[in-house]
Amino acid sequence: MKPIYVQIAEWLENEILNHRIQAHDKMYSQYQLAELFNINPATAGKGITKLLDDDLIYKKRGLGTFVSDEARLRIIQKRKEETLQTLIDELVLEADYLNVSDDELIERINQARKGGSYDG
Repeated sequence: MKPIYVQIAEWLENEILNHRIQAHDKMYSQYQLAELFNINPATAGKGITKLLDDDLIYKKRGLGTFVSDEARLRIIQKRKEETLQTLIDELVLEADYLNVSDDELIERINQARKGGSYDG
């Protein structure tokens, strides 16, 4: 299981990806997050710091933290490079174990994108 502060950072990233928080919108404070998730404010602060370190948010002295212009694009790129690639590597390895051909694997992916189950 991921540390809570990482879960908080990923939740905030999802809020940005889903357009619930836009570029230049004010980000939740550590105290708001602590109350929302019933966690220690320091833990929430670590989640915010992770986003600061990734240049997804920026601070305005005395005003709080705000979503950077390129936050959504950076999150998409990061997840393509890290998360999606890991999932693809695992999928291909499992398909090899099960002797699933490339054509069948692609057909299964296409079917999943359409929202149906594979009937092959």
